Amino acid sequence: MIRLTRDQVDVEEVIRRVMDGSVGAVVTFLGVVRDDQLQELELETWEETALTELRKIEAEVRERWPLHAVEVIHRHGTLKVGDRILLIVVSAGHRKEAFLGCEYILERIKQTVPIWKKEIRKDGSTWVEGEYPQD
Repeated sequence: MIRLTRDQVDVEEVIRRVMDGSVGAVVTFLGVVRDDQLQELELETWEETALTELRKIEAEVRERWPLHAVEVIHRHGTLKVGDRILLIVVSAGHRKEAFLGCEYILERIKQTVPIWKKEIRKDGSTWVEGEYPQD
């Protein structure tokens, strides 16, 4: 499942979906909003393009490793400290493939998916790494 959502993510539910008798490893990455003196974190995206890119990444990772299941759920909207931003869950017959697949997905998301982060603080706001949405 590849999804963008404004809702909190249920990690346990996703893990249950990727498991069956052929799975020997489940690797999970959960990104959360950390307390860097933030009041909020705004995530903006071009949803259709972001979903297309996420599906491409899923296809790439499945070509590289024999994975059982791949789930990527990315939040957008306004988030608070402690909120979940990104969940990647990869299951495979063996741990090496699951770890490699999960890491690959995370790195490719940062490279190709149009999701921008704006940090909102008491003293102002800034786009992370100088990136901002183009009109």
